[in-house]
Amino acid sequence: MRPSPLTGIRVLDLSRVLAGPWAGQLLGDLGADVVKVERPGTGDDTRAWGPPWLKDAQGEETRESAYFLCANRNKRSIAIDFTALAGQSLVRQLADKADVLIENFKVGGLTPYGLDYETLAAMNPRLVYCSITGFGQEGPYAERAGYDFLIQGMGGLMSITGRPDHEPGGGPQKVGVALTDIMTGLYAANAIQAALIERARSGLGQHIDLALLDVQIACLANQASNFLVGGKVPQRMGNAHPNIVPYQDFPTADGSMILTIGNDGQFRKFCEVAGRPEWAEDARYSTNPARVSHRQELVTAISGVTRTRTTQAWINALEGAQVPCGPVNTIDQVFSDPHVVARGTRVDLAHASGGTVSVPANPIRFGKSPTSIQCAPPVLDADRSDVLREWLGDPASAALQRV
Repeated sequence: MRPSPLTGIRVLDLSRVLAGPWAGQLLGDLGADVVKVERPGTGDDTRAWGPPWLKDAQGEETRESAYFLCANRNKRSIAIDFTALAGQSLVRQLADKADVLIENFKVGGLTPYGLDYETLAAMNPRLVYCSITGFGQEGPYAERAGYDFLIQGMGGLMSITGRPDHEPGGGPQKVGVALTDIMTGLYAANAIQAALIERARSGLGQHIDLALLDVQIACLANQASNFLVGGKVPQRMGNAHPNIVPYQDFPTADGSMILTIGNDGQFRKFCEVAGRPEWAEDARYSTNPARVSHRQELVTAISGVTRTRTTQAWINALEGAQVPCGPVNTIDQVFSDPHVVARGTRVDLAHASGGTVSVPANPIRFGKSPTSIQCAPPVLDADRSDVLREWLGDPASAALQRV
């Protein structure tokens, strides 16, 4: 096995909350040495976003929030007050040794401290500097603060998520996780790695301008294309798919199941299992465009049939016929699923508190240079001495100095 892909890359992570930390965590999983710079005393805002809190070996709460733990593994922590001159100097020294810097302050927020791209790039021309903001470095909204919930609304996601307005419970609905932040973190990690590859050719780093709103719009995917190509504004459709039928949840005798039929052959197989082979021959349903045109009547008919068997009975029968389907799992059911267990998607890590923190595994699987979850999310400022010694060569006395 070869070393992890980003072994030897140093990342200075000045970001907090989710989008930036998610990018830093992914780079850490890929082997980079990620140092998280935090405010003295309080650290990343999300350290206080509890309960729930991690418990130590004695079962006592540690005040390490589950939220912070989700986005900060494979990092080391150092607390620096860069509103003070000494702190600014120390961050600049670290940036001079870094390959990558990630920050998510408001536009111009780091300029008064001499930690903006222009200042740091003059010192370290090879630095890849990634700025994550709500609305980008320029434009009418550039000065505004951006939050995932706000961007889900402004970026169109909430207009296509949830039940239609005329149905009970209808109206705008956000996704159950801060998906825009997560997607922005993924785009950021991708962009950073591309910039590192380009640096290998040019010898120079560059500034990456990444906006949550831009990412959300890009990730509208087929819904954006439906509008740009077809001219019709997409609407909320609950769990239905705008381009494929049947592709949604259906009621069963004991709950519900997901049916994801992607082609006419799969629909024919479903009809056979359902005891309705005539549907596959009906001109209204035999092709996907026809099914989309006759969506409501077909969905009503299918719902009448799916209610006659339990979820597991349907899954057994449909999987045997190679028709894509599945249950609607709760999160505890997800982590107890035998396939999920077999894939090793939960990792237990020793925490500095003496307890154990469980995290989802990184889903990337390389054949020769694996991802590696080496350490739990750090306790605030726990790595000051090691970071300053390894990055700056400071003796222990200087390394322990608080700035």
